[in-house]
Amino acid sequence: MFVQGLGTAHPARRYTKADCWDAFQTSEWFAKLDRRSRAIAQTVLLGENGIEARRLAVSSLADAFDIDPDTLHARFLEHAPKLASAAADKALRNAGLEAKDVDGIVVSTCTGYLCPGLSGYVVERLGLRRDVRAFDLVGHGCAAALPNWQLADALLESRQCRNVVSVCVELSSAAMYLDDDPGVLISACLFGDGAGAAVLGATPPRDKRSVECGAIGSLLNPAEREALRFEQRGGMLRNVLTRPVPRLAAEHAEQVLDRMLGEADLERADIAQWVWHAGGRDVLLAIKNRFGLSEEQLEHSSAVLREFGNLSSAFVYFVLEAALAARPRPGWWWMSSFGAGFSCHGALLKVA
Repeated sequence: MFVQGLGTAHPARRYTKADCWDAFQTSEWFAKLDRRSRAIAQTVLLGENGIEARRLAVSSLADAFDIDPDTLHARFLEHAPKLASAAADKALRNAGLEAKDVDGIVVSTCTGYLCPGLSGYVVERLGLRRDVRAFDLVGHGCAAALPNWQLADALLESRQCRNVVSVCVELSSAAMYLDDDPGVLISACLFGDGAGAAVLGATPPRDKRSVECGAIGSLLNPAEREALRFEQRGGMLRNVLTRPVPRLAAEHAEQVLDRMLGEADLERADIAQWVWHAGGRDVLLAIKNRFGLSEEQLEHSSAVLREFGNLSSAFVYFVLEAALAARPRPGWWWMSSFGAGFSCHGALLKVA
């Protein structure tokens, strides 16, 4: 399976962490939360947390604090199809393909629910054929990009499709929830809105760098499900985020990597480029320490986190796009996503 084209999209409005802190202080939620919670939010938003800005699909930060089920659903319905379609359109143009060339589409999200699913909205907006094979994947959380690619690979391998559009879109501003739980508060300070897309095909692209996805490995550990997940409360999604997450991310990522390297008869030294999902500063630090990586080897993940925050499932598309734009060395690359479940996925990419 080859990456024919990539595309990303995000809301136009950029909000710094200082902007978010100022808006929080003037919102009604500031008085609703206790003193300890306000101190946690101040520390995260104004301290060095690896994030300088986020893009959110709200016309003003005051709107972000309108937290009720109907408002959040309306926000998702308005903006998720737009962002998903914008990223997919860019990926198609990057691939030099047209809507008629698309045989399948797989759309992943965890921050909202539509029935019929998001895929139908994207099909409509892009003008894809009515006989396109369309799939919606939900519930993978931040890890969704590579399960999405696994389904695309199956469609290509079975020769049901020649070109599949893979899309991950997250409207974290449509999954806002606030209470006095530290994990909930930290989560609200980390996530941003965005979408990533890839056109995946069975043959290498012409006249551009070849990125071949050779194999994808997965690890699912339900025993750690409670460490990181969404729950429903009051008709809204409430993010459960706990202290062990950075350690769990690094441990699970190491298990997947070592297994995949062994199967490919490779070693860690053979990896020329690392494309990591970054759940936050502490997650990247845990990965850095566990794998013995340098700041330079994490530069693209760090840069995306700094400018956009945690984009959940869309994050690795932004990192891969940035890495390919940096005139990288050819060779073996490692791309990894992890999240709710607790789950982790990794892909060996051969870049020529």
